Amino acid sequence: RLLHGSRVALQVSLGGVALGVAIGVPTGLLSVYLRGWVDDLLMRAMDAVAVFPALLVAVALAATMGASLLTVILAIGVANVPWIARVARAQGLSVREQDFVAAAIAGGMGTWRIITRHILPHTVAPVLVQATLGLGYAVLAEAALGFIGVGVQAPTPTWGNMLQDAFPLLEMDI
Repeated sequence: RLLHGSRVALQVSLGGVALGVAIGVPTGLLSVYLRGWVDDLLMRAMDAVAVFPALLVAVALAATMGASLLTVILAIGVANVPWIARVARAQGLSVREQDFVAAAIAGGMGTWRIITRHILPHTVAPVLVQATLGLGYAVLAEAALGFIGVGVQAPTPTWGNMLQDAFPLLEMDI
């Protein structure tokens, strides 16, 4: 049962982080390239999302969508988007100032081609590091959501559900 619960934890962590990367990287790179009011608007939106704790977002999603695997993946994915977008933006800002990007702009290369061929490849390494860190966080978040009852519901075994089932068995001698 413990090993089967790890499968759910892996699905949730990979799905949530993949969703965060799929939304965060394009948001960060778009912010880098367009700058100005678009950059300000996108980064303030990321700040607004980052303010809410992932567990609070998950409880709200579970209340509206019902507690399920998809709800947990969406909650963790939404929580990861601002951090991934910030990392992609920070790395992209330094890459955008390089001479090869200026040469591509001067050569008349299109916006999306500059982003995908020149800026994106140089942002992959820091994004992978942030995504790897997010995997551990996602496992903990999934267990916490299962423990408080808004994660994946029984009979599917998850680490949080199993902890919730075992909690009354703990003897508290004070």
